[in-house]
Amino acid sequence: MWPFARRAARSEPASADDLFDEAFLRRLESLAIVARRTVDGKTRAERRSKKTGAGIELADTRPYTPGDDFRAIDWSLYARSERLHTRLFEEEEDLSVYVVLDVSASMTLGKPPKLDHGKRLAAALAYVSLAALDRVSITTFSDRVVGRVPALRGKARIFRVLEFLRNAETGSATDLGAAMRQFVAQNKRRGVVLVVSDLYDPKSFETGIDALRYGRFEPRILHLVDRRDAEPDLHGDVVLVDRETGEQREVTVTDAVLRRFREAHERHGKRIQAFAGDKHVPLVRLDVSERWDDAVLGLLRRGGILS
Repeated sequence: MWPFARRAARSEPASADDLFDEAFLRRLESLAIVARRTVDGKTRAERRSKKTGAGIELADTRPYTPGDDFRAIDWSLYARSERLHTRLFEEEEDLSVYVVLDVSASMTLGKPPKLDHGKRLAAALAYVSLAALDRVSITTFSDRVVGRVPALRGKARIFRVLEFLRNAETGSATDLGAAMRQFVAQNKRRGVVLVVSDLYDPKSFETGIDALRYGRFEPRILHLVDRRDAEPDLHGDVVLVDRETGEQREVTVTDAVLRRFREAHERHGKRIQAFAGDKHVPLVRLDVSERWDDAVLGLLRRGGILS
């Protein structure tokens, strides 16, 4: 399913200053405080790696071999077994969070455009993760990876994120499958992938999410929805233009046509929900009419998105 527009001027995005003004930055810090309270006491246990190394919690032992650190020998076990064993400890790793933002042409629809909402969400999620000392990377995509910021750490790096999002290049068509296969090839460190998109992908959004799953990433879908997409203000004879391909079609819009369109739009939404449920991929629908900070607050209280 494709979003469309009557032959008309494009929706104008907000200026960069309007997107990330001083009030936006103040709100980010408030959200980071809420996030710390929400996950306090759980983060270390939930994010512990299965790897062993120089951590602090005993994981296992193995027979001593020449060259092992003599200080790691388990002398209490030696006293019982009269055999030398080396202690192995659990190693805790910081979480890798990838914020993946759809910048295809369909995201430029709306007043304000869905892309503005997506950029604010992406910035807020990045800041919350940076404040939690996670590794954070930002990627934009359309039918390919359009731009990316390698892993950052520390909340002071949010200004690098904001600069990237301010100047983010927009793409044309959506091909989540091709873009996410490229993403997997570019990122070797596995982690949580927050996909922020309207999921208008004629080639099947499922292939993109599956590419992440098969690549051993942990996708979470943040589905941006605009109720106006299902209720277009169109009547009579119009020329519809596919925002992403430029394809045009003359249509006589009647009540029956609008009804069939609403039904198709509803089926698309149910398809997304069914796929996420079958694959056990967390899915959150975010209406662009909702305040961006309320949306992030809801995600934090919901849990399971950033961990």
